[in-house]
Amino acid sequence: MAAGPAPAASTAGVTAGVHVGKAAADAALDRGWLLGHFKDPEDPRHSKDVEIKWGVHPRGERRAQWVRGEDRTALLVLISGRFRMEFPGRDVVLAEQGDYVVWGRGVDHSWEAEEDAVVLTVRWPSVPGYKVEQDTSGE
Repeated sequence: MAAGPAPAASTAGVTAGVHVGKAAADAALDRGWLLGHFKDPEDPRHSKDVEIKWGVHPRGERRAQWVRGEDRTALLVLISGRFRMEFPGRDVVLAEQGDYVVWGRGVDHSWEAEEDAVVLTVRWPSVPGYKVEQDTSGE
């Protein structure tokens, strides 16, 4: 007995607790973050356990300031380009697709895109803080 055609997959949005999207487009809406405590609690991308970021960084972009007193563990995976993570006393250059680095709680860090780069970051747990406020003074 042949089954009928499969229902069409949703191409965007939320249906019955399922969110389908495109990382680059969705990331542009929330500073790169796709999942975490900062999403609406009704959104399936809301999580207090983990945060996921799709980071698209042009060559030369640097984090505005170091993260100090980190309370989370993080994993950063290079998708494309070349990306440098900076830690006290050590820099790590991710140069080949799939290169990754993991750092734990209490490890200060910063970063710079040495080439146009795309990275996937996973942090846990998802806790408020660490947002670098943008300078809106025009200076």
